[in-house]
Amino acid sequence: MTTVVFTHGTGVREPHLGGLLAHITSGLAATAPGAHLVAYDWGGPHGARLAADGASIPAAPGAGTGRSAADPDESDETQEWARLYADPSAELATAAAGVAGHATPPGAAFPDERPRAVLLEIAARGEPGADPLAPGLHEAAAALARSPLLGPAAEALDQETLASVLARALTATVVAADIEADSPVQISGDVRDAAVAALAGRLGAAPVGTGRGPLLRMAGRPLLRLGSRYAVRRRRALTDAAHPAAGDILKYLARGEDMRQGLRDLVATLEPPVVLLGHSLGGIISLDTLISGPLPGVELLTTVGSQGPFLYETGALPSLAHPDPLPGHVPPWLNLYDRRDLLGYAAEPLFPGRAHDVTTDSRQPFPVAHSAYWGDPAVYRAIGERLP
Repeated sequence: MTTVVFTHGTGVREPHLGGLLAHITSGLAATAPGAHLVAYDWGGPHGARLAADGASIPAAPGAGTGRSAADPDESDETQEWARLYADPSAELATAAAGVAGHATPPGAAFPDERPRAVLLEIAARGEPGADPLAPGLHEAAAALARSPLLGPAAEALDQETLASVLARALTATVVAADIEADSPVQISGDVRDAAVAALAGRLGAAPVGTGRGPLLRMAGRPLLRLGSRYAVRRRRALTDAAHPAAGDILKYLARGEDMRQGLRDLVATLEPPVVLLGHSLGGIISLDTLISGPLPGVELLTTVGSQGPFLYETGALPSLAHPDPLPGHVPPWLNLYDRRDLLGYAAEPLFPGRAHDVTTDSRQPFPVAHSAYWGDPAVYRAIGERLP
């Protein structure tokens, strides 16, 4: 039996680690049923802590803070979803703002009656085609049924367009809640789009094939500004969530030997063959530990969304300086990165013949893409194909 030692990334602590491990165990079972997953929880004993209860964190700036990054590519659907995650009601608000009031004839149903009733049914019983969104879907549907935007939007849009807009709003609300909760696992773009299609069909639309939002493209700049406003509103929450991640990186680069030694000690207790599987900083720890000395029994290094190659190229990897080659005792290296994950880097160009890159695409915007690997079947297939 192959033992896979999973080394988590920055900021991951319980209770999130347990859920992440269960997710990876399930994913590996489909492609490597003989593998046994073991966790290296370095965050508990060695992770960063705010010793002065966050005294160094500055107060959040005012709401007038401007954008710090270039405008996103308007042709990319992932940016439309990024805006919806920032404000799930954006499309509804856009539609409601353009409606002209009119009278409903006596005895006729109001335009929002049917969608409101369906939303309440979803809140009570869910939607089988959107199971990956449970349990947050129930609360999201109930809130959307009560939204004051629903009536005006229903008057402004035809049934099919309204159904798609509501489906995207529901999906974005659930994903946004996961982002807010710092969930280490995010659904892939394909799973998201399938949920949107199922919800839109339940709400009265014909089958749809994508999650693109035409009203988002029409809205333009006002929605672009939502991203900045969203970040400012969450400044304290973002900082509180980021400090273990940023602190973990800094602590590892300054005093990482305890983390490496903990991994050595764990591997020494395991029967070979052993595979090291590291995500983000966990990949750096795994790579660095292997470079610093042989680990008997370890036959494969797998890094996912990791910055090890970048640190090596910049001269910041503790155990190996560029352009020194990988030591001969380092086993074969499988490196996976999502092209939308700005924290994932390529290893093969730096270590030709020693590292093998596999590019994935969760179709999620950054930073969701950095946690979406574990919801992407392609990741587990790539790992399963190379396990000893």
